[in-house]
Amino acid sequence: MNAKSSFTAETRRRGELVGQVGNQRTECNPVQPPEVGCRQDWRPTPPAPWFFDRFARIKTDHKQRWSVPLVTAAILLISVCALLLGCGAKSQTDPAAGAPPATEVEKEGDASLVKVDHPEQFPMATATRRDSVAELAVTGVVSADVSRNVPVISLASGRVVEIHARLGDQVAKGQLLMVVQSADISGAFSDYRKAVADEKLANAQLGRSQLLFDHGAIAQKDLEVAQDTEDKARVDVETAAEHIRVLGSVVDHPTGVVDIFAPVSGIIIEQNVTAAAGVKTLDNSPNLFTIADLSQVWILCDVYENDLAGVRNGEYADIHVNAYPDRVLRGRIDNIGPIMDPNMRTAKVRIEVENPGFLRFGMFVTATFHGQKSENHALVPANAVLHLHDRDWVYTPAGDHGFRRVEVVAGAMVPPDQQEIISGIKPGDRVVSNALVLQNSVEQ
Repeated sequence: MNAKSSFTAETRRRGELVGQVGNQRTECNPVQPPEVGCRQDWRPTPPAPWFFDRFARIKTDHKQRWSVPLVTAAILLISVCALLLGCGAKSQTDPAAGAPPATEVEKEGDASLVKVDHPEQFPMATATRRDSVAELAVTGVVSADVSRNVPVISLASGRVVEIHARLGDQVAKGQLLMVVQSADISGAFSDYRKAVADEKLANAQLGRSQLLFDHGAIAQKDLEVAQDTEDKARVDVETAAEHIRVLGSVVDHPTGVVDIFAPVSGIIIEQNVTAAAGVKTLDNSPNLFTIADLSQVWILCDVYENDLAGVRNGEYADIHVNAYPDRVLRGRIDNIGPIMDPNMRTAKVRIEVENPGFLRFGMFVTATFHGQKSENHALVPANAVLHLHDRDWVYTPAGDHGFRRVEVVAGAMVPPDQQEIISGIKPGDRVVSNALVLQNSVEQ
């Protein structure tokens, strides 16, 4: 007897069901439809697979009964096993797909040394040689040449009644800037007129004294007194006229206001006066205006103490303006500051530059000083240099499947896509041509 026929016979032997009608118990056939007296909730027993037979046999009182919870647990167990086997088969890499294997990175005790399983994924490049002159690049700022800054002042105190220029204007020499109403100029004209009247009277008295002396009517000393009086009166006239000119007016046009003119041509870089403001004399008062001649400006640079040996007075430097990267200016080193900054350990280096018209005060520039001796430096692809944590690095081969990260000092860019290396590697050394790709693999 096979397992299937054994299971069918067993099912028929266990098919006795008991129906309850009131107090009457009636046996029902599990296979045939229920007869009268059987319970009406009868359901035919579905056939089960033959292999569940050995899991569902339980002997109780010499009778075998079907265990439904045990069958359910067995079904769930088989389903879970099949699902796990299917997922494991899908997670395996298909070698026929043609995808490159993932790079596995082994980190050594040295943080700068890494090892990879497939170093052929990272092409190498050989550093070439480049002959160049030593250069020193420092930052600087455009400043005014103080010898070309001219203040605008007023020697007459008073009140501003007109302003014809303001901060940032381009002015020409002799241009009217402002008008001040002043009591000083009024008093100066009064003194001048009085001096003129006194000088006229003294001159008339001198004439009469001369006539009397010629006729012997007066003594020689009286003539000398008259002559002295006339000379003093003439001096008073000249002094009063000069006072008027100093205050900014002319003796031929008496007025109560003073016109303030631009002493030089340039740009107004400072303004400390407004309309209706008061103007004081020179006692600790600020300048009304400051005019700067911008035809020549200064570049003030900070050079570290260790780099001062490469900077000399009289030499020339290239000036690169950040706002105009395509323009390169040339300036002469005019002064190297004698005092070091105690905190930054830098000295001020002053460069005189002719202003082509676009330099403005406060602009940031980069000054490049050129050395006298030629040096040999390495030249690598620009992508071989990794900029990390404000420093520059390259990867060099280190044994089998290994690379070492080496810190370098990068120099100038060389067209089209080369980077000069000042120190760290030498010509002929091999480096990874794309350091960023290797760095990303290390960090993953």
